[in-house]
This record gives sequence, C-alpha cells and structure tokens, in this order.
Amino acid sequence: MPPIYEVYALRYAEHRDRLRNENFISHDEHDNSNMPLDFYCWLIKGEDTEIMVDTGFSAEMAAKRNRNYYTAPETLLKKLDIDARQIQSIIVTHMHYDHIGNLKAFPNATLLMQEEEMHYCTGRHMLHQFVRAPYDPENIANAVCRLHEGKIRYLKAREEIMPGIKVLHVGGHTQGLQIVIVNTARGTIVLTSDAAHYWHHIDESSPFPIVKNIPDMLAAHQTIKTIAGTLSHIIPGHDPKVRSVFPRFNNEENIVQLHLEPQGEINASE
Repeated sequence: MPPIYEVYALRYAEHRDRLRNENFISHDEHDNSNMPLDFYCWLIKGEDTEIMVDTGFSAEMAAKRNRNYYTAPETLLKKLDIDARQIQSIIVTHMHYDHIGNLKAFPNATLLMQEEEMHYCTGRHMLHQFVRAPYDPENIANAVCRLHEGKIRYLKAREEIMPGIKVLHVGGHTQGLQIVIVNTARGTIVLTSDAAHYWHHIDESSPFPIVKNIPDMLAAHQTIKTIAGTLSHIIPGHDPKVRSVFPRFNNEENIVQLHLEPQGEINASE
C-alpha cells in the first residue's frame, strides 16, 4: 500500500472583478456577470514529507497585475507549523507568474518540472507578446538560477516522485504543464493546476482562453476524469468553490484540507 498524504490548498490571492466571459473560449458575449478567480498553491504532507506544489506570487506582483492579495504562501505555511526554508522539493506545474513566484522564500528547494516548460518559456515562443504575457521574466530568471545551482530536476512525462505521489505531463495550457496525483485517506486526488481552472471547465470539457493547444487541453480533461473518477477527487486550479466544498484547517478561511471528505455537493455549472 502506498503512503497516505494530507493535501492542503493555500489561497493567497484573488482576481475579484473577473468576468465570466473572460473564463471561457465559448461564451455569451453579453454575459458580463462576475466570476472571481482564486489563486492557490498546495502543500503535500506525509509522515516525513513536505512538498510544495507551485509557490504563488508576491504582494508586489499582485499590485503590478491588479490582483487582491491576502497573505504570502509562506505565511500560510507557518499556520501549518512549516517554515518555507525547510521545504526541499517544489513540484512546478508550469511557469506562469502565479505558479512560480516567491521562489526566494524557498531557498533550499529543488524544482521538479518538465523540461519542455523551461524550453517553452525561454525559447522563441516568448517573442510573441500575447504568449509571454502570463510569464514574468524575473520569475523565469530565478528558475534559471536554480538550474545553474543544480536545483532543478527534470521529470519524465509520467513519473512517480515518491510512493503515492505522481506527476503526469498533459500540456494544453502551456507546453510543459503537468498535473499531480496524490494518494490520500479518501482515495486518489488530482491537483489539476491550470489543466482545469474551474470544475465547470472539466465537467463541460470547455477550454480556458489562455491555451497553447486546445485539443491537448481537452484531452487532459478526459485523462483527469479517468484518473479521478468523480468531481470531488478533482481539484481545479483556481475555483473559489474549493474553499467552500472542503473543510477549513483550524477555521482558517485560506487553508482547506483536500484529503478530507467534501462538506457538500459540487455543482460545477453554478
């Protein structure tokens, strides 16, 4: 039997004024209703294991991009009695600004990522302003510094990081996007990151507008559903409902426990 892990979603920021028609390629152009987007990173915790999945972004980046910032991910970790400096491994799902900021808060961590993502965000695709817009050059430079410090590990397209924790390269949103599959007390859960921003995306197989390859994104939805089985075992990357569906940790509104049973039904279409 593989080990059982606890998994925590850490909500550190929000795009409060985002419109629903900004979140779907196929949408009603007259639908200007509000559909907020939460920003998360995740902690996987075992008996002798503490792995971050992504690292969020800073208050300075929030101001630059007009996002509502609540608290730094490393501050949320302290509420779980974890010092960011003790984290030895960070699974980087992809290198957009909201997933690989704050690296300096994790000075001892090795980045576990797909080599294709590094090639993508440092290669010729970044000559196009539209493609590079979700990336931040300082964040990428920090990752390149880790590379030259010997603190990047490039993963296979499908790899078991350790018993009970796997990654799977799915692409779609970016060239090197990977999802994370974790064994918990309630079964296998899938951290989709930006393979699916909201439950609605994956339930309806509807693509998010920031996408490199639409067929790959839709194929990722099918793969995730096959692995997870039910919506409650799929953890979308930015859905505010995650914080109402899963139990809070110590009544902390920005930390929820994904390894515990959901508190209610998931209505993806709402």
